[in-house]
Amino acid sequence: MTAALRKFLDDLADTFWLVPGAVVAAAAVLALVLVELDRSRISETASSHATWIYGGGATGARSLLGAVASSTITVAGTVFSITIAALTLAAGQMGPRLLRNFTRDRGNQLTLGIFLATFVYALLVLRSVRSEDEGGFVPQLAVSTAIGLAMVCVAALVWFVDHMAGRISVDTVIALVSDDLKRTIRRLAHDTAPPAPPPEAFWRSALPICDGRRGYLVQLDDAVLADWAAENGTAIRLLKRPGDFVFPGAPIALALPPVECIDDAIRDATAIGQQRTTSADLELAVRQLVEVALRALSPGINDPFTAIAVLDQLGAALCQVATLHLPTGVTERDGRPVVVAPTVDYDGLCDAMLHAIRQSGAANAPVIIRFLEVLAEVASTESNPSRWRTLTRHADLALTDAERAIASEADLSVVRQRHRRVRAAMNRPHDPKARVMTATEGDEG
Repeated sequence: MTAALRKFLDDLADTFWLVPGAVVAAAAVLALVLVELDRSRISETASSHATWIYGGGATGARSLLGAVASSTITVAGTVFSITIAALTLAAGQMGPRLLRNFTRDRGNQLTLGIFLATFVYALLVLRSVRSEDEGGFVPQLAVSTAIGLAMVCVAALVWFVDHMAGRISVDTVIALVSDDLKRTIRRLAHDTAPPAPPPEAFWRSALPICDGRRGYLVQLDDAVLADWAAENGTAIRLLKRPGDFVFPGAPIALALPPVECIDDAIRDATAIGQQRTTSADLELAVRQLVEVALRALSPGINDPFTAIAVLDQLGAALCQVATLHLPTGVTERDGRPVVVAPTVDYDGLCDAMLHAIRQSGAANAPVIIRFLEVLAEVASTESNPSRWRTLTRHADLALTDAERAIASEADLSVVRQRHRRVRAAMNRPHDPKARVMTATEGDEG
């Protein structure tokens, strides 16, 4: 699958209108089918055996269908207004970049689709009703189905109110974004160590390949690009990773050696968009969580508990990474690296997760204390010394900032205690017993 096609499918899946449009189209087809069944007199036979099938005349059918159509389109407007209000609240308190979590919510889309579909269904059935003067036709089965759809709309409205009440909760938003982060980690990380990239000297004589496009790199089909590079006897080093902004006329890759049509191959294997997506961008999901924490720590909101909840989810993501290998961006063919793309390493991932929260919460003792507690938990699951050094660096930075910003000596004592816990977690043998001991022994001394 090319990068452009993958981007199109991702954009299509994220659109708000896809599910409502599909439901409305299904309702239109249902209306036409049921009316034709009524014309075949099947409903007359069924009505003699089923009391739930509508048995009134044309006037009653028109009144009933008109009431269903007018009420459902009115409630659809109310549903849309509630959704807009929720979006406004989310943008103000949790950040505008989280709006995609509301617009792509299938529950919201399905609810709006049910009301619009019932409206369209009622109109299409209404146009087929004929009084005695007009030929005398009442689609009894179709009218009965309209009553059933009206009942479905009532249930959908009740469910939607409960659903939106939960969706605007900051804890729910944090959980949704953290789920995106978990899925991205599972998609990008490896159980086995990927090949290491070639040294910088390997690219010394490589020539730059420029790109005239403008926007964020949202998709990279490295397998297709690697196949092309292997067939043409070249090696390609991309200078941009998914999530990076591509500037028009700036180099997007290096080629060794450059071959004919390499710019077309790179263009076919990459897709540019106007906004970043989490499908291949690990840092985006991290930054969305961090943005929630930073807004919570702002003076206007001052909600450290939300920041603590974000830290918990970030720590859980680092624990998930503990047993995995982050991608190196190297794609090989026949044991030879043919495509090398920049990626997020462990240092960069931790920096994106922790720097901004530490800087904004340095004077907030509960946040710094939880910051160090989370690092201790992550360190207890890690066995990689290089990752320990990264965690130690962030723990030391947190302690330094706290000693500068926190005035209370009692609070600083707790911070230093939690800092020792981080150090203790790294001095234990990496086994399950050691992890249990670490969780209880950090308070000593």
